[in-house]
Amino acid sequence: MKAIATIPTSKIVNIIDRDEPFISSPDEIKIKITQVGICGTDREIANGGRADAPEGSQELVIGHEMLGIVHEVGSSVSKVKVGDYALFIVRRPCGECKACFHERSDMCSSKKYTERGIKMRDGYMTEYVVDKEEFILKVPNEIADIAVLTEPLSVSIKAIVESLIVQSARLPGEKYDTYLEGKKVLVVGLGPIGLLGAFALRLRGAEVIGMDIVDENSTRPSLLKEIGGKYINDKLVQTDKIDDQIGQIDMIFEATGVAKLEFDLIDALGVNGIYVLTGIPGVGRPVEIMGGDLMQQMVLMNQVLIGSVNASKEHNQIALNDLIAYRKKWGKSIDKVITEIMPYTRILDALA
Repeated sequence: MKAIATIPTSKIVNIIDRDEPFISSPDEIKIKITQVGICGTDREIANGGRADAPEGSQELVIGHEMLGIVHEVGSSVSKVKVGDYALFIVRRPCGECKACFHERSDMCSSKKYTERGIKMRDGYMTEYVVDKEEFILKVPNEIADIAVLTEPLSVSIKAIVESLIVQSARLPGEKYDTYLEGKKVLVVGLGPIGLLGAFALRLRGAEVIGMDIVDENSTRPSLLKEIGGKYINDKLVQTDKIDDQIGQIDMIFEATGVAKLEFDLIDALGVNGIYVLTGIPGVGRPVEIMGGDLMQQMVLMNQVLIGSVNASKEHNQIALNDLIAYRKKWGKSIDKVITEIMPYTRILDALA
């Protein structure tokens, strides 16, 4: 069968031949891949960035945002059947820490987790994959055409859920289910994670202001406006003056991975505000900050800073439920997050 692989730390991406996998235990499922999403992580890996090949191999099959059709199931499998749309989540537990024992490998404390298509496990850019039932989610037929968005959406969902847990616990009178209603949230960076975060925030009643560096009439700001958000062009406003322009900012959802901007944005966060970082900056680039001013603000204004990466199986399920809700509320707007569909033979065009 065909697969798309890279040699980690190189800039080599090739279509290769691999043996077709087979079911070897009762709890395994074989899926025929129909779609694999491409995000910034894939582009970073293809450009020689962070990735690790499986032990004993020089190559890593890439791709971690997947959708497929169940092709075969082991004798003990009950969650899906042949012909169902389904997906596997990305991360695999370390088998050592408490978080992984409680099905929260996204919070792995040993750092010995593995990830399909990223860290020491082959990914989903291949014709067939086999994995354990514990990592699968059944996809409703009604969203099979957009379910490839589940993984990136789950990353946004986790960041938002973590924020809701913290804010509802520490602020008197605030409830988890209703905290975001009427709250002002600044979403910074309208790539897939930021845009999908905006969908999730709007669904939960937040007033969303998106910020990016693209023209206001281009695709991403236009899509944000379709779901009731507002847009600010970062080129036309001083970062430390954003709150003067739009008022109290209750939450900042950062999805840029630009270190200087990440620090500068702290200044815009409001009283009792929470700041969630999902972007991962490159290393080795020094950033000059007004450290004393920022720390004083965070203490005196009761602010919270949270880093969030990956997502649990539960967050992936919430993402699937959300996709159904987005379709009901905004029609085909969510479809526009998928910008283009290409055959696997055009992988280099897609990555570019």
